[in-house]
Amino acid sequence: MTTTGAKILIIDDEPQIRKLLRVTLTAHGFEAAEASTGQEGLLQATMVRPDLIVLDLGLPDMTGMEVLAHIREWSQVPIIILTAQDQEQDKVAALDRGADDYVTKPFGMGEFMARMRVALRHIAKTQDEPVLRLGHLVIDLSQRSVELNDEKLKLTPTEYDLLKVLALNAGRVMTHKQLLKQVWGGQQYESDSQYLRVYVGHLRKKIEEDPTRPKYILTEPGIGYRFAWQEG
Repeated sequence: MTTTGAKILIIDDEPQIRKLLRVTLTAHGFEAAEASTGQEGLLQATMVRPDLIVLDLGLPDMTGMEVLAHIREWSQVPIIILTAQDQEQDKVAALDRGADDYVTKPFGMGEFMARMRVALRHIAKTQDEPVLRLGHLVIDLSQRSVELNDEKLKLTPTEYDLLKVLALNAGRVMTHKQLLKQVWGGQQYESDSQYLRVYVGHLRKKIEEDPTRPKYILTEPGIGYRFAWQEG
């Protein structure tokens, strides 16, 4: 999928950040709209109907979390959070409430553009594809089978379900709570990150060349995990 021409809405009260993003996005063939407050951002979101929203958590009139909650009431548009605070709890809360990813200020434009492209690709990608080809890893969703370097892997049902959720969200951060809920279900597991850590360890031993230096399943400290493979 080409992302050129996608409409990006920037909701941030810092003029220099908006200018930097606008200039960079325009140079890469995107359309950029701006808002300096939460209320203006909500209005723009309904009028512009953007393909992706870049949302700062620190806004003058309302919190970024409130803006996120309002947008998620009616739209699943990809949302990347910008935060000046490198605080795990803010990132986790935003992701659990429906954000697709986060970038901490100050940030590099290369990293930001990569995260943005992943979010755009993910919203357009159907999850009904029968086979996921992720580098040397092949996941057949219809057969519930996994191959690595053309060799079939023996995974437990739980290991397979965990890998499937991570792979279907390749490039995105999945919080502990999201993974526990999607793989195991029920409220009793949602706060048990140690339970998840054990299964991630088992899975890494089976799919990683060096489990101590994983290339597929990366740890986002204090937050969750990110499946590192990306398209293109």
